[in-house]
Amino acid sequence: MVTIDQVIDKLSTVIDPDLKKDIVSMGMIKDLELDSDNLKFTLELTTPACPFNVEIEDDVRRAIGEIGDLKNFDMNVTAKVMEGRSLDEDTGMVTVKNIIGVASGKGGVGKSTVSLNLALALSQTGAKVGLLDADIYGPSIPLMLGMKDGYMEVEDNKLQPADSNGLKVVSFGFFAEQSHQAAIYRGPIISGILRQFLVDTNWSNLDYLIVDLPPGTGDIPLTLAQTIPITGILVITTPQDVASNVAVKAIGMFEKLNVPILGVVENMSHFACPTCSDKHYIFGDGGAKKISEQFNMPFLGEIPLNSGIMSGSDLGRPIMIASPESPSAVAFKSAARNIAAQCSILAARLQQEASATEEQVQDGPDGSARDDPGSSIGQVMTSTISATVDAPQDGRMQ
Repeated sequence: MVTIDQVIDKLSTVIDPDLKKDIVSMGMIKDLELDSDNLKFTLELTTPACPFNVEIEDDVRRAIGEIGDLKNFDMNVTAKVMEGRSLDEDTGMVTVKNIIGVASGKGGVGKSTVSLNLALALSQTGAKVGLLDADIYGPSIPLMLGMKDGYMEVEDNKLQPADSNGLKVVSFGFFAEQSHQAAIYRGPIISGILRQFLVDTNWSNLDYLIVDLPPGTGDIPLTLAQTIPITGILVITTPQDVASNVAVKAIGMFEKLNVPILGVVENMSHFACPTCSDKHYIFGDGGAKKISEQFNMPFLGEIPLNSGIMSGSDLGRPIMIASPESPSAVAFKSAARNIAAQCSILAARLQQEASATEEQVQDGPDGSARDDPGSSIGQVMTSTISATVDAPQDGRMQ
């Protein structure tokens, strides 16, 4: 007769390739029932967008298949996104599990296009996704989604995001007066608008919130890092040195703020000839990989040039909607899975450090918590820049 211990031992041999831990210790086996050699349980994956979900499921079935005396085996596969940031430190956005800032050192690298299509790719896996267009001076997400007449309502003193293609969307471009006027505001007002978009918005329950940041290292990226704990930053660059060299500055800023870098994505990586299938590296080759190697960060994907991306953005039909099987859409899906995996890795590390801190408290001679400056993934160290940056706390959008 098969025993529970036998089943657990077999399942413990299945290792999550990203987390490098077995699925039992990670708590991925739920509701296990064994009755007269009839086995039933739920495999709860860490994210529906994990690139190894099929591999893990196959490994589980293979491991259980090695138990010869089982009569029936029933496995339900679900996914629950892990919390990749410290919600205990966030009083304003506790319903958002992961906040991903998308940054670049300079403009013109297609950051907003990448942000939008990555958000759509994550949403298409079944995850609950929001998209915050944080480029107050040049909001472009409404145009790219075909939402020229879109708007946000206010209920119970909370902004209600607009809905589009399964995304919860917030943008300064939804305000009618901004459709044809320049946003001429000083830094304190801009920071206040972003704070309102973050903490005064009803984001409901999100697995991922993608924040499309403006290029550079100015007020808005600083405000994001100083306002809430975030999961990490995704850096977008193009292959040429002039773009990758400037992207390094954005990496340096967030490292000073002690904000994790999820990795780098290379946009406009190459042009795939539709007739000869050759790759043409129009803007050079390997800029993002050089950054990845220099800073020891993951290289999460490369997006090829495609005229459909440009025309789709202008027409309000992103490539993930208009041509979901195109090479560019496939590249976005791959990058989205890699990004989700990095969020899960940070979440697992956060849980491990929280557990270690709890053990230190229990083992302490006086029962008090010990200092552990590395115990929180994404904790913001504002003191690093307090001598040079005046971060105003007021300034609301009227």
